[in-house]
Amino acid sequence: MSTYALPKFHFQVIYGGVEFNCTEVSGLDFETEIIEYRAGADNEYHKTKQPGLKKYSNITIKRGTFADKSKQFYDEWAKTVFFQEGGEEFRGDLTISMLDESHEAIITWKATNAFVSKLQSTDFKADGNEIAIETAEFVHEKLVIQD
Repeated sequence: MSTYALPKFHFQVIYGGVEFNCTEVSGLDFETEIIEYRAGADNEYHKTKQPGLKKYSNITIKRGTFADKSKQFYDEWAKTVFFQEGGEEFRGDLTISMLDESHEAIITWKATNAFVSKLQSTDFKADGNEIAIETAEFVHEKLVIQD
């Protein structure tokens, strides 16, 4: 078995069973809060440190705005997710997978019960020539790494 570094440009994003083409994903991090404790009858004058609750960052996904007026983004994300049409259907699992050269998932991050908390359209500049980028920020309850 050979080991090699994976490029960060080959990835897949799936939300609620629908695959989205994206240009950037960030926020795949988590940390454990630290609880400092000192017992009242402890002879030593220092605190012990223990693991506390897990804390997860919001996941930000960016994608290009397409000229074909694809309504998938607005129908799937904006209407059902952001504006919460359809009741509790606005929560779903968000899966981000890093792929190898044969398009197989090597590492997968799964954010459970995710929903969009912020949608941001592109900014406009008369003298710019960049691609129009839309941004969605997801909050979630838990992030696990699968391989």
